[in-house]
Amino acid sequence: MSTFAKAMPEGEDKAPRDGVRVPAVVPGTRPELAAIEASIAAERGRVSLLYQVLLNSAPLAEGWEKLLTAVRNRSGVPPDLREMIILRVAACNRAPYEFAAHVPHARTAGIGEAKIEALRTGGGDGLFDSRERAVLALTDAMTRDVQVDDATMAPITAQFDARTVVEIVATVAAYNMVSRFLEALRIGH
Repeated sequence: MSTFAKAMPEGEDKAPRDGVRVPAVVPGTRPELAAIEASIAAERGRVSLLYQVLLNSAPLAEGWEKLLTAVRNRSGVPPDLREMIILRVAACNRAPYEFAAHVPHARTAGIGEAKIEALRTGGGDGLFDSRERAVLALTDAMTRDVQVDDATMAPITAQFDARTVVEIVATVAAYNMVSRFLEALRIGH
């Protein structure tokens, strides 16, 4: 088992809090944050540790929630592709908390255990169809290299309309932001 796999928590609710580099804001303790907390809870069902840390900056917490809600819940990216992107970004960035938090979403989107493991390890020859391989190649290029060559982008623009292309790219970009924020502040370590 890889070091990354061993570091995986069972789920988001079990994330350790003692290694976080800034204090988490306990929901309900700062009246000026009540509206933001309510908005987060309405979209997410609760105020997770990630959002408790973000609440140290009300403008960022509010903007983050709106952006990530648009990316996850309001885009036209099919749920299976969205979750593949998120898991692959987390694996590339060695962000186990993010990966673990999205495994249940991936399962709900119909992604099987073999694909989840392949997304974690970068393997999976023969598991992914051409559409999935194109999206994963783009995800890897954007995450590892930042610049995306024409050969990597061509299958994306050939298979998806302009809105979906923009939303796929935004999903990769947004979850790179998420994993880098989580890792820098040791959220979930």
